[in-house]
Amino acid sequence: MDSHHKHASGSAPAEYGNTGYGYGYPGSGYGESAAQRSLNDYLLILRERVWYVVVVFLVVFSSALVYTFSQTKIYEATASVQVLRQDPRVMQTEAVVDTTVRSTEDLNTLVRVMESALIIERVSQRITGEDLRQFMAPYEKGRWGDPLTPREVLGANRRITPLRLSLVVAVSYRHPDPIIAARVANMFVDELIQWNSRVRIDDTIRGVEDLQIRVEQQRKRVDEQAAALAEYRRKNDMVSLDQRRDIITEKLKQLSAHVVANSSRLLEAEIRHLQVQERIAANGDLAELPFIAQNPIISQLTQQVASHKIAIAQLSERYRERHPRMIEANNSLAQAERELTRALASAAASVAAEFESARRNDIEARAALKRAEDATLELDRLAVQYQAQERDFRINEQILGEIVARMRETNMIATMELQNVRKVDTAVPPPLGRYVAPNNTLNIGVGLVGGLGLGLAFAFFVAFIDDRVKSSFDIESVVGLPLLGIIPQIKKMEQADKAQIVVNNADRQVAEAFLTLHSSLRLRDDAKDAKVILTTSTIPGEGKSFTTTNLALVYAAHGDRVCIVDCDLRKPNIHKSFRRENLKGVIDVCAGSASLDEVILRDVHPNLDIVPTGGRAKNPTQILNNKSFEVLISDLRKRYDRVFIDTPPLAAVSDALVVLPLVDGSIFTIFFNKVRRKAAQAAARRLLDSNVTCFGAVLNGLNLAVSGYYYAQYYDKSYKDYYVVASGDEEAAAEEDKAPAKAGV
Repeated sequence: MDSHHKHASGSAPAEYGNTGYGYGYPGSGYGESAAQRSLNDYLLILRERVWYVVVVFLVVFSSALVYTFSQTKIYEATASVQVLRQDPRVMQTEAVVDTTVRSTEDLNTLVRVMESALIIERVSQRITGEDLRQFMAPYEKGRWGDPLTPREVLGANRRITPLRLSLVVAVSYRHPDPIIAARVANMFVDELIQWNSRVRIDDTIRGVEDLQIRVEQQRKRVDEQAAALAEYRRKNDMVSLDQRRDIITEKLKQLSAHVVANSSRLLEAEIRHLQVQERIAANGDLAELPFIAQNPIISQLTQQVASHKIAIAQLSERYRERHPRMIEANNSLAQAERELTRALASAAASVAAEFESARRNDIEARAALKRAEDATLELDRLAVQYQAQERDFRINEQILGEIVARMRETNMIATMELQNVRKVDTAVPPPLGRYVAPNNTLNIGVGLVGGLGLGLAFAFFVAFIDDRVKSSFDIESVVGLPLLGIIPQIKKMEQADKAQIVVNNADRQVAEAFLTLHSSLRLRDDAKDAKVILTTSTIPGEGKSFTTTNLALVYAAHGDRVCIVDCDLRKPNIHKSFRRENLKGVIDVCAGSASLDEVILRDVHPNLDIVPTGGRAKNPTQILNNKSFEVLISDLRKRYDRVFIDTPPLAAVSDALVVLPLVDGSIFTIFFNKVRRKAAQAAARRLLDSNVTCFGAVLNGLNLAVSGYYYAQYYDKSYKDYYVVASGDEEAAAEEDKAPAKAGV
């Protein structure tokens, strides 16, 4: 058991990564570097599947050739038009439709008009009769079997292309008939120019009609305003506004002067009236007032009174009072005084009447002035309203004149054919043979590149979905084990012959492969001293028993005492490989019904013994976990130099994991292109997780037809030519057997 522990704790060679889990296990330095595919790996993938690439390439390229040379030849004719930035100016008038090209958007708008269904419809209407039959002849059936219409054909084959850095637009049309192609291209250009002209004329005519309507509406409005002005003048007596304003102004001046004069007279009359009233109130003599004294009657009567008084004074000196002359003189004085009193009263009444008359005159003059002022204000108000209406009338009259002038200009423009699009080049039929479709160079190039690309893609796709272990990359980077050796594929033969192929020389390449495997194990530090070696696989049929028997025979041929223990208690094969009976074996020893010496089949080959299973067990795990089995292995360690234990596959049962703690190392057998990567990886991980050294993997059943793809470093033509021995060359074969180790190296 010391030897067992020694080998179990041994480390892998430095060249494979120093890790207790074995070579390439995730987390080891080597495994991380090996997990990257190199360019050579991808080239190997392509080499293996080169026929996929070739077949896909030929299919795609042939399809491209058939498509190219089976297509109808399409000819293209091109006409061109120039787009002017502005319309030609014959008159300095503004057009109804602004067709000025100011920016790229304006040019693109015109291009979209060229591409519109309206132009296509107009062109389709121009193709009739025999021309229509020839035009539609190549298009009898559409993509889905339905017949195409001329509009669909025209829309699918015409192309409008603005030429870069210019205002020139190319109009191209494609058709199998070059003459029809040129004719239709010219139709598109002509129809575009005609459409542009029709649109311009139609818009201009509509503009003239709209202007005529506006003129009538404006004229009606002007007439209505003129009639309203006349009625306003008539209603407000404003036949001549300026003359009436002058009359009223002059009258206002006169009334103002009259008011001033009346005010002066009223003031004078009031003063005289007040003086008279004061005299009367004071019983004064009114004749003393100058304006009364100046009255001729009063002046005369005053003089008469004075004369009578003088006469009475003179008569009084001569006569007595009762003298008739005195009486007569007194009567005359009294009469004069009475007349003077009446005259003064009349004068006072006249002053009062004059005052009242002046006051009335003043009131009337002021009222007349007020009426004149009101008339002036009313006239001003009416004048403002009249001027506002007259101003609106003049403005509308001016607008009417402008609209009439614009209508006449537009009417003149409508009769002029002005175009901002003119034809530059007329399409001509292209020469026969100068077709634009199919593009042979492009199609063949696409066929070449596409075929190669699809072939490569298909090859890598097949490689991607093919997840079976077949390359050294799969074993070392995915499974995580070093590759110990490769066993070539064997032709059909019996199981016993295959199990002893290294000694019966049935296949020299296979025999040499086992010699190489033996040398690889002898060169490994962890394997050269290992005494108990376990062999297993992922699934049944990968050749673990085949590897066990032949490797044991190689060790025996090199002088080691070797024993093979068949621990596959479910489907034992070792006894069949040597054509022996399976009567007693491991089951009997563990059950205590037989001793180890009784079950060993000795000298199956020189230096080689075997321990069969002794039948099939119903509870193999219990048997392998039995202490007796551990004692059996311990005894075999003492008796033999090498002990090979054949165990069931790891993916099927866990028997191998039960045996692993009793061995010094294990060998993992993988059959070429059979087991899937994930299954092999899972099985290898279970093997490595046991902390028992796994020496590596043996690839079994390699197909030499593809060996160069994956294992050119192991197998090539020189290898086969060197090691294959011709029949009858026994001496050379014997010479090789004398130095097997050297040949293996």
